[in-house]
Amino acid sequence: MTAGQAADSPQLIPVLRKIRVPGPVGRPRTRPDAVAGDKAYSSRGNRAYLRRRGIKAVIPEKPDQAANRKKKGSRGGRPVGHDAGLYAERNTVERLINKLKAWRGIATRYDKTPGSHLAGLHLRASMIWMRDLTRPTH
Repeated sequence: MTAGQAADSPQLIPVLRKIRVPGPVGRPRTRPDAVAGDKAYSSRGNRAYLRRRGIKAVIPEKPDQAANRKKKGSRGGRPVGHDAGLYAERNTVERLINKLKAWRGIATRYDKTPGSHLAGLHLRASMIWMRDLTRPTH
C-alpha cells in the first residue's frame, strides 16, 4: 500500500518479489512467464529487473524513450520488443480494477489506514466473485 498520490510504477519490483503461486508439488512459483503493463511501467530499472529474472516484458515503449534511443544511433540499443496479442489481454485486469473502483471509497482512498483500505478491497473482490458465480453462463 502506498499513499494515494504515489505512482504505481515504483511498486512493480516489490510486488513481483511477493509473488508466490503454489503448485501441486514442490516450491511455489515466484517468477511469472511475462508481465504486462502500460507505458508507465517502461522504466529502464523495471525492464532491467525483468530481463535479469528472465521475465518477458509486455510493456510498450514511451515515445520519449524511443526518441532518446534513436537519437543515440547504434549505441541506443535495440527497439523494445512488444507482444501486441499478450498486451491486449491486459484489459481483463483493467476491467477488474474498474469494477473494484466502482466503490467510491476504494476509488478515492477515503480509508486512511492501509488495513481498512485492504479490507474494503477484499470485500469488494468477494462481492464481484460471488456475483460472477451466480451469473448464468450460456
